[in-house]
Parts: sequence; structure tokens; C-alpha cells
Amino acid sequence: MAAVITGWGKCVPPGILTNEDIAGFMDTSDEWIRTRTGIHERRISHVDMSELAYVASCRAIAAAGLEAGDIDGIILTSASPEIIIPNAASRLQERLGVRGIGAMDINSGCCGFVYSMAVAHGLIATGTHKRILVAGAERLSFFIDWTQRDSAVLFGDGAGAAVVEAGPEDEGLLAAELGCESEAGSALMIPNFGSGMDRWGPDAGRLVLQFDGQEIFKRAVRAMCSLSEAALDVAGLSLKDVDLIIPHQANLRIIESVGKRLGFADRADQVFVNLQKYGNTSAASIPLALTEALEQGKVKPGALILFPAFGAGLTRAAMVMRWGQRVDPINTSPVELPPCELSARELIQTSLDFCREGIEAVR
Repeated sequence: MAAVITGWGKCVPPGILTNEDIAGFMDTSDEWIRTRTGIHERRISHVDMSELAYVASCRAIAAAGLEAGDIDGIILTSASPEIIIPNAASRLQERLGVRGIGAMDINSGCCGFVYSMAVAHGLIATGTHKRILVAGAERLSFFIDWTQRDSAVLFGDGAGAAVVEAGPEDEGLLAAELGCESEAGSALMIPNFGSGMDRWGPDAGRLVLQFDGQEIFKRAVRAMCSLSEAALDVAGLSLKDVDLIIPHQANLRIIESVGKRLGFADRADQVFVNLQKYGNTSAASIPLALTEALEQGKVKPGALILFPAFGAGLTRAAMVMRWGQRVDPINTSPVELPPCELSARELIQTSLDFCREGIEAVR
């Protein structure tokens, strides 16, 4: 048995923070951000991560023609859960109104969805579960220091989800390669969040996002390409067989470099990109992009899709999937996020003020 995606859904908050908005409080410009990242805007959430995951999950379940009670397992991948104990997946389970099923978190950063799909495949192949909800959701705006230009312009909030069921051996997840370059993990890390954080000292509450863009770029392109080739090799396929690449949406330069190295320079239309609208949404990136690729008719029945990713840790991953025959949702969900009267700029104002206060305190 193979893990086949039968339902898909996304959720992005309404608050849009444009490059021009950021240029209004930071020494940067729309041109500087676009030319270096490919990002035009990103979303800022007014709700917790689990609420984003809930809406995306409801839409994925409806697309599969199911009810929440038909799901017998939940995997939630996120680097920004609103709580650590208990796991965030249990909160999603409660929100969906299903009881007694297994629910787990996976934190593998931007590779989280691929890692989670590999786990879902194993659970389904062994008969442990029949239908698993895999959701990737992030509220990364919580971590952002809005005075740091190199990282503040990159990230956004959002969620994507998929329903995974047993299917024919020649469909679904054909192969996955997972890895981690832990020796360079400090290139993308929040070292003071967790049980090692300062709870009572003068820096309590001030998070540090370590970000080494050059190191990440160098390793990301190499790793995404090598694991893509390895996954295809395990599946007995080659790059010529690939119909569509849906990569993690981190930076347009990374995506273009990966596409070029994999031989898709002349097939750029077969490398899906939605980074310009959402920025880097980490674990939500791939399921969000997959949903939009389906909405735009980019995924054809029987298509071979390659999903490469690279993220904090530094995790790396790639999976190869043969899509089924259905590319349209069976049903749609009426579930929506609660309304928000504040703009994205207004939503980040408290955080921006806090970051500025920290700079003044150092001075």
C-alpha cells in the first residue's frame, strides 16, 4: 500500500504585509527585497497557529469527501506552536471534534511536510492507520525581529493540509529521502526558545533568530538537488520522468538554482512558485503550494511530482509522488477564519515597538 493524497486545503490569514509596508519602518525597499528574495508580500496572522491548521484541515477533509470523524490519525508539523505541552496536534484534534485517535507533532522546520508524509506512509503501509490528516502550519511572525532586515523580510504565516489514505502501489508516495546537517544547525536557529530560555533575567521574552543566508543558500541548493536525485533513484525513476517540481518556498534564487541544476532551466513552468505572495511559511510552504498548484491546474492526473525541501536544523528532504486521477475537490468546507479589523502593519506594531525598545536598551 502507498500513501495517496485524497484531499488538500490551505489557509492564509487576510492581513497582507507588503514590501512597501516594511520599507515604511525599515531601511529597505521593495526593489531590494524583490531582487534578493523574489518576495512581494507575506501574510500576518491574527489567530494562533492551530486555528490556521484547523481551517486548512477542514478544507482538506472536505476535498477528500470525508468528515472529521473519518480521520484516524493526525500529524501536525510546525516550528511555531502556541503551546509545547501538550502537543499542538492534540489541540487540532480537539478543534476538529474527534476523540481517541493518535495525534503527534513533528518539528523539522521547512522540511516538516515531507518528513510527516514519510511517517504517514509508514503508518498506512503497516496498517496502523487508514486515513491520516497531515497539516503544516506556521505563525512565524511571532518570532520576527522587525529591526533585522536580513530575516524580517523573508517569513510569513499560513497553513496547508492533506488527507492521506491507502492507495495503489503505483500511486502516492513512491520514495522519500530525509536528512539533517546538524553541524551547521546554528545557521538557522532560535537558540533561546524552549526550556533553555531565560525566564526571569533582563532578556526574558527577547528571542534571537540566528540567520546566515549565505550558508543556507549554499547548503540548500546542494542538498535539495542531491536528495531529489536520491529519491528518484530509489523510485527507479529519473529527472526526465518528473512532470512538476513543488519545492519549499524559501527564496526565489534558491528555487531557480535548484531548477537549473536539476535540468529544468528550459522547463521553468514545471517548477511551481508562489513565494511572491506568502514568503517563507516553513512547514506550511509545500502543502500550501501543492493546494495552489491544484487550484491553478498545474497538477495533471497521473503526474509525477518532486518535492524538495531544506530548513532549520539544518534539515533536508525530498519525496517523489505519483498523483492519482482526481485533481478536483469532492466537497468544499464553509469554515473560515474569524474576521480581523486590523491591518497586517497594525498587527505587528506591538512586536515592532518591543524590538525597537531592545535596541535602545543596548545603546
